[in-house]
Amino acid sequence: MHDPNQLPDDLPVPVDDGACAHLPDQAMPRIRLASTAGGTVDLAEFSAPRTVLYCYPRTGVPGQALPNGWDAIPGARGCTPQSCGFRDHHAELRALGADVYGLSTQPTDYQQEMAARLHLPFAVLSDADCALADALMLPTFTVDGMRLIKRLTLIVRDGRIETVLYPVFPPDRSAAMVVEWLQKHPTTPPSVVH
Repeated sequence: MHDPNQLPDDLPVPVDDGACAHLPDQAMPRIRLASTAGGTVDLAEFSAPRTVLYCYPRTGVPGQALPNGWDAIPGARGCTPQSCGFRDHHAELRALGADVYGLSTQPTDYQQEMAARLHLPFAVLSDADCALADALMLPTFTVDGMRLIKRLTLIVRDGRIETVLYPVFPPDRSAAMVVEWLQKHPTTPPSVVH
């Protein structure tokens, strides 16, 4: 059985197919998604100066087999290490003025098991009906009858998508890449010293 925390050395690298080129400056749709924290979150009403919404295909469960050919699909493997990265960088992201949410098409009960097991300090949202994926025309793929969102990260500011990081590789560096981007693009310009 696989260890979801370990990435194989020979993972195929995803290429930028242009599937997210339309996303910058798009308004976040008024869609409510179920949250692992309970209740729902309105994607058009994020309150932090910035919100990081990292979308991933699906996390595995220790001891359960991966979908057919999972490791051969560019960008599929690595959802657990990616989530652990956002957990480990969470305080740094918050200090940079960003709230963090994970998002996948898995149901909330599945996500709650993962969030508890990985001790995630942020909520994970379920786009089980692909409402967000369809509204924003996010890139998806299908495996074993499951429609999954390709790994991408939206950075939202004032209700609009400020930038999108896509493709995301390696997945375990995803949170660090977001930290680097936020450090280079502060919400307030540095003060001028006279």
